[in-house]
Amino acid sequence: MKTRIISGAVFTVLLALVFFVLPSIVAAIAVMLLCAIASYELLYATGLVKNARLNIFSVVMAALVALWSFGGWDYPLMLLGILLYTVVLFSELLRTSGKTPASEIAFCLLSGFVIPFLLSALLRIRNAHNGQLSLLIPFIMAYCSDTGAYFIGIRFGKHKMCPTISPKKSWEGFFGGIAVAVISMLIYGVIMATVADKQVNFVYVMFYGLVGALGSVFGDLMMSVIKRQVGIKDYGKLIPGHGGILDRFDSVLITAPLTEALLLLLPLMV
Repeated sequence: MKTRIISGAVFTVLLALVFFVLPSIVAAIAVMLLCAIASYELLYATGLVKNARLNIFSVVMAALVALWSFGGWDYPLMLLGILLYTVVLFSELLRTSGKTPASEIAFCLLSGFVIPFLLSALLRIRNAHNGQLSLLIPFIMAYCSDTGAYFIGIRFGKHKMCPTISPKKSWEGFFGGIAVAVISMLIYGVIMATVADKQVNFVYVMFYGLVGALGSVFGDLMMSVIKRQVGIKDYGKLIPGHGGILDRFDSVLITAPLTEALLLLLPLMV
């Protein structure tokens, strides 16, 4: 646990520097790297895609999706990029006379486009109105919920939530994580209203905390299912005590695009 806490604290400081202190181009480069590594982890670490070219195509595409999110490139250009990526993937299937499993193409589409698109919502939020302030939201949703569920689960957890997928999760931790996420969002709202002098809708704040906690748990379980199916404990060893990028950002894969959507539909502050 000590290693997990120390590495988590160091990683949090690095995230804070990248997203809230350093220039926006640094955040863009960081997310591009995160997306590329996440793509590599999903395909290579799991052994789901053994074709080296497919791995390379997907890693490059993942970085480009993040770049598009940062640059706000036109939709037609992004559409052409997705089309080209799809053609390249299926060309590989044709090149091997159908010997490459179609499932590998599906996982490449997931790792090269879907996951990077979800994760790069962090850049789209940062570039929006009140971007740096709003960018705190997906991390509060994910990490406060996860931390609350972890410690409350250790102390009070008796009823297993998903024993075959995530053995350490308990229903007590689940509801505790929701409570911590809602409270954390309320604290965030108070800070925005008092320190940042923003008009905050506190009903929306609590709603964000609730759905964000649910999304965080879903993201965690979503990526855990794949690990269980392929028989691995972690996607990588990049972050001591946590695993790989996908192990640390699994919840953010849902809370980031969820925050992006909520900010458009239910603006939190003006």
